[in-house]
Amino acid sequence: MDTATKDALTAQFRAYLDAAETAADTATEPAADQVPESAPDLFSLLTELAALKNEVKLESRQVKTALEEFRGLFDTLREAQTRLGDEQARGCEEARAGERRALLLALLELRDRMQAGHAQAERFRPGWLGRRRRAPQVIAALAEGMAMSLRRLDEILARSGAQPLAAVGRHFDPQRMHAAELTRDPARPTGEVVAELRPGWLLHGELLRAAEVVVNRPDAPRAPEPIPDQAPDQALDQAPDQPSAKPKHQTTESDQ
Repeated sequence: MDTATKDALTAQFRAYLDAAETAADTATEPAADQVPESAPDLFSLLTELAALKNEVKLESRQVKTALEEFRGLFDTLREAQTRLGDEQARGCEEARAGERRALLLALLELRDRMQAGHAQAERFRPGWLGRRRRAPQVIAALAEGMAMSLRRLDEILARSGAQPLAAVGRHFDPQRMHAAELTRDPARPTGEVVAELRPGWLLHGELLRAAEVVVNRPDAPRAPEPIPDQAPDQALDQAPDQPSAKPKHQTTESDQ
């Protein structure tokens, strides 16, 4: 290699080094608008950390309070829902109980009518013409069928919890009995139930229908007898002005 080639290569390498050094100096020099700020002091840093800690505590307390409020709200909603469910169940039970009582009262009315018909059939006595037409056998069969129906109805009422109320021979109970009539029997104690016009019934120990009874009351005052109506002429004859006519008549005789 000659000297001229060496000089040329040396000049190129020197130019390359100068360009690389210039580029490195340009990259390391900071820009005018990117001058770093001065680092904060330790007091400011601790103050900001304390303020941040207080804010975190305050937010944590608020979050805890909100969670407690939501928990109380959820508990209130749960209690309200439970109470509503209980009230709905109680209302349904009361409605079913009312329907059951109404059905039992209707059955009791039917039983009263069947009992009256059965008693009427047993008291029936046919005449001579009826005996020839086999009326006694028909009425006896009818009474027997009604008696069977009454026993069946009593079984249904017993399974439903209905029981007849014992009233005859006992003292009058105004909570379970209704005094429809009064009787005066000195041989019986006052307030004793003598007869039963309509039987009373109990449902699981509670009153289902009050009994209509006849109560003995010997000391009961009798009703005053009605005074017969008087004619207008008789009423005028018995008026208080009549005695005053006699002195007037005596005065007339003395004048004569």
